[in-house]
Amino acid sequence: MQEERPITDWLPLTKKEVEKRGWDELDVILISGDAYVDHPAFGTAVIGRIMESEGFKVGIIAQPNWRDDLRDFKKLGKPKYFFGVTAGCMDSMVNHYTAGKRLRSTDAYTPGGEAGFRPDYATTVYSTILKDIYPDVPVLIGGIEASLRRVSHYDYWKDELMPSVLVDSKADLLVYGMGEQPLRDVLRLIKKGVPFSSLTTVNQVAFLQDGDKELPKNKQWETVELSSHEKCLEDKLAYAANFKVVEVESNKLNANRIMQRVGDKTLVINPPYKTMTEKEMDQSFDLPYTRLPHPKYKKRGAIPAYDMIKFSVNMHRGCFGGCSFCTISAHQGKFIASRSENSIMKEIDEVVKHPEFKGYLSDIGGPSANMYRMKGKDESICERCSSPSCIHPVICNNLDTSHKAMTDLYRKIDAHPNIKKAFVGSGIRYDLLVDDFNKNNEDGNHDEYIEQLITRHVSGRLKVAPEHTSDATLRVMRKPSFKYFHKFKEKYDALSKKHNLNQPLIPYFISSHPGCEEADMANLAAETKEMGFQLEQVQDFTPTPMTVAEVIYYTGVHPYTLKPIKTAKTKEEKQNQNRFFFWYKRENQPWIRERLQKANRPELITQLLGDRVEGNQVSGSSRRDHAPSNQASRGSKPAPKWLEERRKKDKKR
Repeated sequence: MQEERPITDWLPLTKKEVEKRGWDELDVILISGDAYVDHPAFGTAVIGRIMESEGFKVGIIAQPNWRDDLRDFKKLGKPKYFFGVTAGCMDSMVNHYTAGKRLRSTDAYTPGGEAGFRPDYATTVYSTILKDIYPDVPVLIGGIEASLRRVSHYDYWKDELMPSVLVDSKADLLVYGMGEQPLRDVLRLIKKGVPFSSLTTVNQVAFLQDGDKELPKNKQWETVELSSHEKCLEDKLAYAANFKVVEVESNKLNANRIMQRVGDKTLVINPPYKTMTEKEMDQSFDLPYTRLPHPKYKKRGAIPAYDMIKFSVNMHRGCFGGCSFCTISAHQGKFIASRSENSIMKEIDEVVKHPEFKGYLSDIGGPSANMYRMKGKDESICERCSSPSCIHPVICNNLDTSHKAMTDLYRKIDAHPNIKKAFVGSGIRYDLLVDDFNKNNEDGNHDEYIEQLITRHVSGRLKVAPEHTSDATLRVMRKPSFKYFHKFKEKYDALSKKHNLNQPLIPYFISSHPGCEEADMANLAAETKEMGFQLEQVQDFTPTPMTVAEVIYYTGVHPYTLKPIKTAKTKEEKQNQNRFFFWYKRENQPWIRERLQKANRPELITQLLGDRVEGNQVSGSSRRDHAPSNQASRGSKPAPKWLEERRKKDKKR
């Protein structure tokens, strides 16, 4: 199929492709750490197509070689206006390393899944190379790596506090968050002849200027000053307090400008745009993507990230969950930006034309799949709010959590003549569907939605993310009590039984999160075993920039209270917590038995390993007792006494 389309259907990757379009010079050249996939799920394609729609001639240099004579950076020549640089769809350090700082052997954004085609700290490496080769050409950086490193931030991989990425990258301008709105303004101003150095009043950009220079004038903006980077290096509490300001301003409908001294420079972060409208979202998703990888990759193998999403459709962006470990709201925003039904159905019409399409959509969703079209009932209340979450510690009374728009849309997708099944592969917020937690169920749609989901849109199993069982840890995570997961599971099991479905519920959990101690992991293992789960979907906590959990990990205190919170930090501590997930593995059982004996928790030894406790003596049991019972997974086995007592304590908290 790729060979049947003219190469000019893609944005040019080579000088020959530029010439085939009849161009002598490019206006903008994009440098990306990802392979070029011309699809709305890949940021480089979106940015390139927006520039094209604004009349700019755009070329892409994908995954340039930074180790040789740098010919890749020179192959398209010098752009007329500027270079745009992104590390790709992931922070390059998260892309490269596990939570244990081990180098990953694959890269989902590279043909054949091969690792090694982008550098560590890719944004900085690419930008500094360009500044050395073309010192007079402006460099604009963006994407998630630049966005989440726009201000002083802790870097887990170097284990040090780093200044804004603008300092080391030497870039002229940084676009943070989702880039469509600031980018269109930047392009329109450039077309009018405004110098790149004067783009300092555009919303949602950041830049460095001389410390003695006055801030650009804008009567609509108030300015909040953070502690300097140097102060943060001396005082971790100053860094923690800074984060609270940054997060609060990121979550306002009408935010303030932020400034921070960095050496003899001043970092200026202009306030973000308001959430994209439905029309703006449609405008971005309806651009003329080929929806295919560039043909040059055909012989190098499939691109795993593309294979994962090629038959999926993104309905919305943003997340109002505000989870402490998550970067979605910091990058995409707290407020939900939704597409129109018409735009979504038009994209499905394109997906079904793919020659490999067999009638199954792998995902219709978003960051949290069941937040489509959700927003504040009264926007004036939202304008006065600065809370990082609309659903923690309780669901805001002003939040419209109706699932009806999604239920109706799912049914329309089901009715499409070329769709056999449309699955929801993105994670759902199960707490929005538990009436005891979510009281905003005026139209009584929760049960209707979940029944539609279970009967029509689950591909074998449904994944949800309670993340932990300890209420104390969950409060640090900004997640609801685990008791609501129990209630959701009861509803899920009842509906599955009603429709005679065998679709396991798969919960995700995190170990080593701030606020989680070894005893909490032992309790998690015991409680989930009692529920019939043998955990596989687990992960160790990674402190990523621009998250509450990262700040706690580095400073030892919560940025909102400045009170200490214990965190597992050493390799041994982190591995110990993670091992409790795998209590059913023979090699872990002697270690677990020893740890729980030292902690004087014989009841957990019995619960996890089936050992009998006689006085203070522990005796072993047969191996078959180590497997979770089917009876427990059906919810018919009563909880043990120790678990009931723990639940009562959690309720009292």
